[in-house]
Amino acid sequence: MRIKPRFAPLAEAVAMEPRRIERPDTVATVSAPANWTDVRVEAWLDWSDSLPSDLPHDAVAASEPESEGPAASIARWAHRLAAWGHAQGLFARPADAQTFADELTAAVILGLAAPGQVQADGVRAASALDLGEPGAAQHLANLAAARRSERLAERAIQALSDSLKGVADAVDRCEGPREACADPAANPALARAALSARRCGATDADILRAAEGENADASPSVRPGHPLLPVLARRDAVASGGPEALTAAETGLEMDLALVFSPRDAEVLADAALEARAAICLPALAALAENDFEDALDHLTRLLVLALEIEIGCGISPDAASARRREAARPIALGLVGLTDWAVARDADPIAFTAWVGSRLAAAANAASMEIAGRLGPCSEWDAVRDDVLERTSPADAKALAHHGRRHAAISLFVRDAELDLRLGASPFAHHDLFQTDDGEVERRLRPSLARAMARAGGDVEAAERRLFGRRTLVDAPYIDHAALRDLGFTDVELEGVETALSQVNDLASAVAPPVLDAGFVTDVLGLSVEEGSALLPRLGFSDAMIAAAQTYVFGHADLSDWDDAPAALHGLLSHAPAALDTELRRGLEAYSDAPDVTPEVISWRFGALQATRILGQAAREGRRAVVLKRAAPPADFRLDLPEAETPFQRRPEPDVRLESKPVERVVEKVIERDRTRRKLPDRRKGYIQKAAVGGHKVYIHTGEYEDGELGEIFIDMHKEGAAFRSLMNNFAIAISIGLQYGVPLDEFVDAFVFTRFEPAGRVTGNDSIRSASSILDYIFRELGVSYLDRHELANAEPEGLNPDGLGGAADDAEPVPAARFISKGFARGAAPDNLVVVPFGRKPDAPTSGPAATEAVACPACGDFSLQNRGGGWTCDTCGAAPQMQG
Repeated sequence: MRIKPRFAPLAEAVAMEPRRIERPDTVATVSAPANWTDVRVEAWLDWSDSLPSDLPHDAVAASEPESEGPAASIARWAHRLAAWGHAQGLFARPADAQTFADELTAAVILGLAAPGQVQADGVRAASALDLGEPGAAQHLANLAAARRSERLAERAIQALSDSLKGVADAVDRCEGPREACADPAANPALARAALSARRCGATDADILRAAEGENADASPSVRPGHPLLPVLARRDAVASGGPEALTAAETGLEMDLALVFSPRDAEVLADAALEARAAICLPALAALAENDFEDALDHLTRLLVLALEIEIGCGISPDAASARRREAARPIALGLVGLTDWAVARDADPIAFTAWVGSRLAAAANAASMEIAGRLGPCSEWDAVRDDVLERTSPADAKALAHHGRRHAAISLFVRDAELDLRLGASPFAHHDLFQTDDGEVERRLRPSLARAMARAGGDVEAAERRLFGRRTLVDAPYIDHAALRDLGFTDVELEGVETALSQVNDLASAVAPPVLDAGFVTDVLGLSVEEGSALLPRLGFSDAMIAAAQTYVFGHADLSDWDDAPAALHGLLSHAPAALDTELRRGLEAYSDAPDVTPEVISWRFGALQATRILGQAAREGRRAVVLKRAAPPADFRLDLPEAETPFQRRPEPDVRLESKPVERVVEKVIERDRTRRKLPDRRKGYIQKAAVGGHKVYIHTGEYEDGELGEIFIDMHKEGAAFRSLMNNFAIAISIGLQYGVPLDEFVDAFVFTRFEPAGRVTGNDSIRSASSILDYIFRELGVSYLDRHELANAEPEGLNPDGLGGAADDAEPVPAARFISKGFARGAAPDNLVVVPFGRKPDAPTSGPAATEAVACPACGDFSLQNRGGGWTCDTCGAAPQMQG
């Protein structure tokens, strides 16, 4: 057989460039066509890793390429096929074999076609199963149970591994002796983790080993791939929803099962695992051939049928039985990649064009197979399939086919291989597309074929892109725009942050939420609590419909199916969902293919066997050749709303008073498990504001409290200070507030910051308990310690008495004070009666005690306060704690 050069001269003009591609163990520098994306280059490198390199004994090895990469691997693959084709007698001269290798290499480099993965060790081909045979239903049930076991075991192993890791984590997080932390009786977190691990199936020995630090990683192994199982059933039985349909539905939900209705289709699908596969990229071929598309399609089809025939002759099978079956049937598959894109871009009915290209491809493939059969003879299975093939062949070609026979018992026009599509740079048809920019970034765009069709119909391509991808701004957005947000308290600062975030996120809730919005703004201005996982927009008064309208305005729609401004000529095209249009076009090819289309029909993840049975029955009534069902994955955020399990109350046994036992002394060590969750403050909370001056510098302290009066936050504001110092104090207050809300005791902060010394320092005015401080922090934490911890030793002034004379030293018979002095009328909202009073101190005065005689205070040389006292032969300052050495 001779091949005329057609693509080889064109491939010489393809520009090559070096690429750096990440591989599993290194970063490889390879040479690849300049218009290939990095993902496409990586897919070709994966394909080349498993290429066989065997040659006939008298063949000459291919010359070493100048640089490694996909082009070099493709050239070696084509050279191997040419060598084996010459050895099998397909090429009379070595020059013909070389021309075939060059032409095949050029077709792949140009992106016109791509071979399937060459089978090295593979899997055993699945045999067809007839549901009418005795025991078939039980066999299917056993297969479904095996697949279900694999699926559930994977999840169970992962859950068990995670629970044992939780046991080890509970021990690591414990603060205390190792023996106590590893004891479930002393470590509550470990006890809960151990119970969870036991429920997941872990033995107590496994739990003990995990608590002792043994590695609990038990990652599940990768599930083995299983071939598609063809199942033959009677069409009338499935159409009526009989037991056969229910059996097939139950099994099909657990595994790849193709329900077929003719023995011939079942036999072809059973041999599908033995096929030699290749695919043709229709958009690339149409762009290259332009007006000479028909001849280019015929030439490429003949070239690929010849390559697949050689691959079957020299290919590797998984076992002897598969090799014998492959040699007898010689099945091949020629898939069409980009069919929907090519049909949409044409100025004609996509369904009619699909039928035309299917008939043209089938005729060219039959002609090439007949040509090979004329040279090497038809396959041994030809007599068994002759009548079925002739019935599907056009009358014009049937006579020649009956005379010469065909080298291949089955020629399929469908290839299920996602990696092969990736090597051709194709993706499932949708209204949008991903592309790689010159700087390596991946961006979205309107599908090029759809953009050409829209421009041809006079549509607005930019409007279509806005419809798909949104405007990425809230300016003029419905319901939730800048004006609506300003009414809620948003300023230019918050709006700028939201607008910046809209270009980086994919949903509105993430842009209008912390950390885009400051937590203080959310709590103080919006009046909402910052809760993890809780969206702000619904709590701001926006309904779900409002949020959905703004969401689509900003981020776009999933497709253009409901676009009102679409050109009238494209209404029929756009009214179909992209997946539905692709399915309709594929079904138009079935009339010209020996194998049926087995692309899975995705159904709802909530569907069970009864719903699946109805779908199978509908497909049978429509005359479908094969049906494959696949459950959609459940939503990632789906969670069952399960009530908390109630722990049964166990009555403690009553002590037996008749038994007398000696008290036994024992040392008890308490292991404290800290709660690491953040305690949220109420939206409306009480507190107080204290104004004072330290060394002449004004300081405002604003506190916020929980319902029980415990301190939860502080704010520090200073006037007439530098911006850097004020910002530092503000952020220091935020850090202290976060620590308080996570459970850090106020005592720890007070002990850490009192007696710190830096300017400003000195005399304190405006505070009735503190008269001097060695620093701003010393004053703040003295105030907090006195007010919230009753640590009056930190006060260095006598508090003002509650008696009205203002002379200090409240008398025992002081008059009651109105409660309005201590209770905020606005906070109480009128709940406190007007006649409520506070009795001074609310307790009996302490009995007077005689103490040591007071000594005369001396000015402290460290802080300047007159609080230096002589005690025990040494001098100590009551204000700053200094102990200077005094002379004289």
